[in-house]
Amino acid sequence: MAERITGHTELIGLMAYPIRHSSSPAMQNEAFAKLGYDYAYLAFEVDNDTLEDAVKGLRALKMRGSNVSMPNKTVVHKYLDELSPAAELCGAVNTIVNDNGHLTGHITDGIGFMASLKDNDIDVIGRKMTICGAGGAATAIEIQAALDGVSEISIFNIHDEFWDRAVSTVEKINTKTNCKAALYDLDDKDKLKEEMDSSYIFVNATGVGMKPLEGMSVVPDKSFFRPELIVVDVPYSPLETKMRSMAKEVGCKTMNGLGMMLFQGSAAFELWTGEPMPIEYMKEILNIKYE
Repeated sequence: MAERITGHTELIGLMAYPIRHSSSPAMQNEAFAKLGYDYAYLAFEVDNDTLEDAVKGLRALKMRGSNVSMPNKTVVHKYLDELSPAAELCGAVNTIVNDNGHLTGHITDGIGFMASLKDNDIDVIGRKMTICGAGGAATAIEIQAALDGVSEISIFNIHDEFWDRAVSTVEKINTKTNCKAALYDLDDKDKLKEEMDSSYIFVNATGVGMKPLEGMSVVPDKSFFRPELIVVDVPYSPLETKMRSMAKEVGCKTMNGLGMMLFQGSAAFELWTGEPMPIEYMKEILNIKYE
């Protein structure tokens, strides 16, 4: 890194809290170095209270852009000039592109999730998905899955500040896509098990399982899983969550969120540079292996 930092090096950020666990800086900087781009990517601990000032700083410092993660994805749009159609539909942003002071918000999470499934030979098109979560990443996954051709999506969430967002997501899916969506209370574990039993894939797209909720699971016990069910835990730190461990015990094919992180990062990389990320090289660097 030190050898390639110059007076011309442009900065790209990652604004989230907590964020020190993230693999994105290593991934993006390796990709920039591999392709010879004069960018440096750094993580900044930014929450909702400091987000507006951080975006002002991005603009003032003429940074090329930034990724955005929890808890900022669903609020950062207030400080941007424009949203991509997908970001507007999802109501969330995970990538900012700065074009000479004009800040555009994009969402690449859903694209990254679907690409990671395809890369692992998992075909969800025409099948049913049950998913937990209604935040920025979850919404992006739900919208993109519906647009790509998943036939049915059962969404589970607690009655928190994201519940109304989930209601809106279900309405958008049912009116703007050919997918059928429904929303259920995550506290209703009997209904969760019923929907999982009839699904091809189950996805945890909440923060449960990662710090500070490490060691916890949205699924109470392994009786909720069956060997034929594909199980994806979007958190990837730690790599082996409690939920994923339970699913493995039953014999499920499982994934963590590293593949999604790689492919959503690749989409962001292309927005900043105009070139695709060297995927196979990055899989080696990040030691991404499917089980």
